[in-house]
Amino acid sequence: QVQLVESGGGLVQAGGSLRLSCAASGRTFSNYATGWFRQAGKEREFVAAISTTGGTTYFAESVKGRFTISRDNAKNTVYLQMNSLKPEDTAVYYCAQSGTPRWSRYYSDYLRYDYWGQGTQVTVSS
Repeated sequence: QVQLVESGGGLVQAGGSLRLSCAASGRTFSNYATGWFRQAGKEREFVAAISTTGGTTYFAESVKGRFTISRDNAKNTVYLQMNSLKPEDTAVYYCAQSGTPRWSRYYSDYLRYDYWGQGTQVTVSS
């Protein structure tokens, strides 16, 4: 079955960096776009997303210029590099895969992602 496993979360001071990884298995990784979302309260918030080839990326306004997303299709892994972290970045971070047609129209809609990891906690102290 499809599995997504996040890792790399932790506790970091404001201004610091973390790199999250999302390792996938169970279906052809390179066929699916991947997104990162986070949840600190009730709402699940879009963070970043990357196309199947890695040629197209999207970011939430709140993380633009601080976060980057990349993928290694040979390793079935997507990465989220988070720099200049702020206390408001504190959340559980989830990766998810999407096979939705015309994904580029819906990249920020969590309902368009069909498989999710279990999440990894990121805590940024002030």
